[in-house]
Amino acid sequence: MKGALQALVSPKSIVIVGASADINKLNGRPLHYLLRDGYQGRLYLINPKYRDIAGIPCYPDLDSLPEIPELGVVAVAAERAIGVIAALGKMGVKVAIVFGSGFAEMGPEGRKLERELVATARSHNIRICGPNNLGLINAFERMPLTFSQYADQPVVPGPVAFVSQSGAFGTAVATRARALGIGLGYFVSTGNEADITAVEVLEEILDDPRVTVAAAYLEGLRDGAKLIAVADKALSLEKPLIVIKVGRFAAGKRAAISHTGSLAGEDAVFDGVIRQHGAIRAYDEVHALDLTAAFATCPVPPAGGIGLITISGGAGVLMSDRAEELHLEVPLLAPHTQASLKSILPVFAATANPVDVTAQGAVDIGVFGPTLNLVLADPNIGICVVWLQHMHRMANEMVSLFIETKRCVAKPFIVCWLYAPAAAMTKMREAGVCVVEGTRRSIDAAAGLIEYGEARRRSIAGSTTELKRGQQPTAAQAGKKPEVVPSIEARALLSSYGFGMVASRLAIDPKQAAVFAEELGYPVALKIESPDLPHKTEAGGVRLDLATKQEVAAAAAEVLAAARMRAPNALIAGVLVQKMAAPATELVLGLRRDPSFGPIVMLGLGGIFIEVLKDVVFASTPVTEADAAFMLQRLRGRAILDGVRGRFAVDRALLVKAICVLSQFALAHPEIAELDLNPVFAGANGTVAVDWLMIRDSSR
Repeated sequence: MKGALQALVSPKSIVIVGASADINKLNGRPLHYLLRDGYQGRLYLINPKYRDIAGIPCYPDLDSLPEIPELGVVAVAAERAIGVIAALGKMGVKVAIVFGSGFAEMGPEGRKLERELVATARSHNIRICGPNNLGLINAFERMPLTFSQYADQPVVPGPVAFVSQSGAFGTAVATRARALGIGLGYFVSTGNEADITAVEVLEEILDDPRVTVAAAYLEGLRDGAKLIAVADKALSLEKPLIVIKVGRFAAGKRAAISHTGSLAGEDAVFDGVIRQHGAIRAYDEVHALDLTAAFATCPVPPAGGIGLITISGGAGVLMSDRAEELHLEVPLLAPHTQASLKSILPVFAATANPVDVTAQGAVDIGVFGPTLNLVLADPNIGICVVWLQHMHRMANEMVSLFIETKRCVAKPFIVCWLYAPAAAMTKMREAGVCVVEGTRRSIDAAAGLIEYGEARRRSIAGSTTELKRGQQPTAAQAGKKPEVVPSIEARALLSSYGFGMVASRLAIDPKQAAVFAEELGYPVALKIESPDLPHKTEAGGVRLDLATKQEVAAAAAEVLAAARMRAPNALIAGVLVQKMAAPATELVLGLRRDPSFGPIVMLGLGGIFIEVLKDVVFASTPVTEADAAFMLQRLRGRAILDGVRGRFAVDRALLVKAICVLSQFALAHPEIAELDLNPVFAGANGTVAVDWLMIRDSSR
């Protein structure tokens, strides 16, 4: 199927099966738009009702065509689409767009019909975009091959590629983008994704040098590894990738599945993985378009904090609050910068950051230019946001100032201008000045630029593609069911990779437990060891801080009795005797096999409250040291790592190494389906796991 995706987005010839002369019908619009915009490829129409449409010959069937088109458009009802796909494939067409609905989005019968459609396509060596989609637009080549209302106006090319699993929502986003002066070079709808996915389309169009920013709206994801590869590709090409992913919660997942039949996936995993690989998450269409405008007009910011300039103290507080909420640094400006600002601003102006030029800025434009230049030149600042309101009397002067600053300054800045004149907004956007019409939105856009800059620096620090993949399970392992790995065996496996594990011995009875406690040294902990009782505390199977042989023997007898009473049929191997570790910051580390992304490493604030706090982050393997450091940065409660309530600060470098060790373990042992290390005590001397649960699935 080489060349099918290229034929989809940039075909030299197109056949529309079921074309209509009525431009008010869905199957009549694509031809109308193509002719209006001057598509230069060869067009063929199939409909026995017409001899021609708008001067283009109309053939009765595919066999009558003078050549094999590169792309087919199936604009017929669902029940006829399968036959058309068979005919297109038989004649050698590489790829087809299926407009029609009535497939997987309609329930069991529709899913059955869609499976038949895909099977037919595969048997005839043709790929499908759709069904239940509205086509695509390649504005660079004047190809609005769609029935979307977005194409009611002639499409204007721009540096942004947008791929959407939802046609209607995608149309709304595209239309709003045009109103904001954001040109879409590509707009592709993939619908149900019975075959070709949004991720595949993104991979193809990223190669177009005319595209500098890519965006996607996703409701589901079947191939996480492919998305990781595309995100890595976008990062290497220095083309920001913005992703709107819905289905974050249960109701949203149900809606996504009912809409497209796609897998919604676990949002926390999705969010962690795409951020790890440099994609920027947008939470709605407004945020996505603000990010798109910022990436299309601003350079990547260097390392540094955010500078805020305003004519309103209140706006400065609001921007600072939002920046802190997003964990952005709002640093004090350097002493020499503040001194220079004091020499040009009123004595009552704030010069530390935010910089409040006061009402003087509303009447004296002369303070704005020098202020913006000074803040952007500060070594602590990587990006700046300028907040304005009204200022209609000086609109032209302000526009000229921002355009000139854009021309002369290397660092990015965003203008947040509330209630600006329409002409001023248009002129700035045409000149490539980023304008965002909302205080909070401007900080969110700046945060996206900062996050992308950090991702670029991480990718330079250590590419995940340089790390080796793990071994695959052997054939001899196949057919086995998942099982709990005995604690001593699991400890040995992890210890062999250098992961810190608390000293442990397995005792078969109270007497042996007392002997092992003497050997390990007091105090010790006792834990029931049973594959049928993975949650030891709930089974009454844990005793802590035991200090004598007598205490150990008595506690072991109690633990064994409690376990037998709770689960009479459980297989009990004995009791685990462990040396008590010194208290430290409690974390949770783990791994799992995600159905979309494969082996995933988890980090969070651990202990008994993990299910309540849910302060966890995820990353796909292999995890580099730069990736692991980014995981620490994304913990909401990361300040705990610096030491609180008398605890020593966590050595972050050693914690990073522990995360990377876990990643290496996950890749080397694909038979390990799940691993929970909770809690892991982290401190100044590294990490040590004091409890763990390992699940082995040798069929993997």
